[in-house]
Amino acid sequence: MRGPLGEPGFGRLWVAAFFAESAEWMLQVALPVHLFRTTGSATSTALSIVLGMLPMVLLSPLAGVVADRWDRRLVMCAVSVGQALVVLPLLSLSGAAVVYVVMAAQAGLAAAFEPARSALVPQLVGVGEVTAANGLMSVNGNVARLAGGWLGGALLGASGLGAVVTGYVAALALAVILLLKPFGRKENTPGAAVPEPMLRAWLDGLREVARHRRLRPVGAAVVLGSVAQGMFLVLFVVYVLDTLGGSEADAGLLRGVQAIGGLTAGLALATIARRIAPVALLGWGALAMGVLSAVIWNLAAVTTAIGVYAGLFMAVGAPAVLVGAGQLAEVQSVVPPERAGRVLSTVFAVVSAGLSAGALLTGALIPVVGSAALLDAQAGLYLLAGLIVLVAHRTSRRRWEYRPALLGGGRKAGLAGRPRPGRAAAGLRR
Repeated sequence: MRGPLGEPGFGRLWVAAFFAESAEWMLQVALPVHLFRTTGSATSTALSIVLGMLPMVLLSPLAGVVADRWDRRLVMCAVSVGQALVVLPLLSLSGAAVVYVVMAAQAGLAAAFEPARSALVPQLVGVGEVTAANGLMSVNGNVARLAGGWLGGALLGASGLGAVVTGYVAALALAVILLLKPFGRKENTPGAAVPEPMLRAWLDGLREVARHRRLRPVGAAVVLGSVAQGMFLVLFVVYVLDTLGGSEADAGLLRGVQAIGGLTAGLALATIARRIAPVALLGWGALAMGVLSAVIWNLAAVTTAIGVYAGLFMAVGAPAVLVGAGQLAEVQSVVPPERAGRVLSTVFAVVSAGLSAGALLTGALIPVVGSAALLDAQAGLYLLAGLIVLVAHRTSRRRWEYRPALLGGGRKAGLAGRPRPGRAAAGLRR
């Protein structure tokens, strides 16, 4: 297939990212299970999840500027080596405190990996191929979720935490080997000639979002969608166990099958849907998630058959990938390369903050308003996010199409000067 994978550098980055994400999923699955098994406390498990989000928020200023200032390939190498080193204490110490420290350190290092990788993608494939490239990356993420999650649980159950650590380090070593060789001339890091102070550089990245009209609705959608996803993390367990009367195994099944829909959507983005405008992917994907969520949350009055919900959750995985790929591609297309790292790290930080806020807010409100109202509110947030993006995109297209009439001095000039539909749909940079 000619496209992003036709660029050797991206192909190598793609495979390296698979090993890195597989390693991450191994720990994400194994460590919370290990904590619950050793402490018997759900609070300990919840704390480990929060510790996996908090460093992304706190370290966003540093991570984004690092991704813009230094060679992004070497940043990813250094992060992977660091992750392998900080996990080694788990070979001899497995208490809750040690696990908390390791998870926080892993998350802090990952905060630098993600902006560097995402900022490197358009350098390797070009802006015109970022949607297809992000689709391929989402395929990676979903396969890594299946493979790494299963392997982490299997190794933990069969041989204990030490086997998980060994497999984790081996996967990271493969990623580092793939990243050691330079990608070529396209990977040149567009750092500033005179480095800015760290705080000023990060604030410039924040202002970048406010400066671009195209990024404002995307930012609103990111906030709403991440809060909705944070609500889901809490409400999903309550819904499956209490409303559907399912088991822990049923909850694991429904979370896992989402990867199947995600794989399908990722392959579509890499092939037949690669030219669709990123904002269209984001807007329609968010609307689809809102509609599907509303159907799922209100279907219990009709049926509680787990098989029906397995099909619906499989379907939800597809628009979830469209939303993620769309918002990422839009940022990659609009932001100058020299600022991409800090802006992307800000987006990732907002997502982590929204997840935490949504989860904490839901935990506080469930005793007051009940889960049913919160489930419908969660679906409504996705619908609102999709409408904001699509309305803003439609308004901006109309404004751009009418601009030639002002320049040409008359109605006829305006009609003749309108761009071809294909160019407008591609989302020209303004």
